[in-house]
Amino acid sequence: MTGNNKERPCKSVQDSLIEMTELVLPNDANILGNLLGGRLMHWIDIAGALTASKHSNCVVATAALDSLDFRHPIRVGEMVRLKSKITWVGNTSMEVRVDVYCENLITGNVIKSNKAYITYVALDSAGKPTQVPLLCLETEEEKTEFEKASQRREMRLSKRKKTLP
Repeated sequence: MTGNNKERPCKSVQDSLIEMTELVLPNDANILGNLLGGRLMHWIDIAGALTASKHSNCVVATAALDSLDFRHPIRVGEMVRLKSKITWVGNTSMEVRVDVYCENLITGNVIKSNKAYITYVALDSAGKPTQVPLLCLETEEEKTEFEKASQRREMRLSKRKKTLP
């Protein structure tokens, strides 16, 4: 097709999976020896942005953080594994889910400690929002996650309308 109606490419969830690993050091922790929430949020945002950038082939900006659950503290000396994947795409925005696991390197015990949903917007070279590839849903789990993401988006937009002057 020609002009503005060119066909959008379609990428799978698998195409943009990211796994990132960090070691919790003393300067990452609070006085209780637990990973600082802000440091974890930083790592989550990096992992999510890498996934969104990989899907869109663009620089991305963080637009919204829908939820971040802190289920289990992560201690100094533990390994943190962040796994991120695309759950939804719109025209210029994408939702990414980041799951966080902590592993005790002595015992080998692994615990899912956190989960976050973040929305990113793809930006062109001028810093303006730009269209992203469609998301090819291949499994029932991906279809379910996409539908739930659509619902989160509607709730987010509804909440934004209520809070804006």
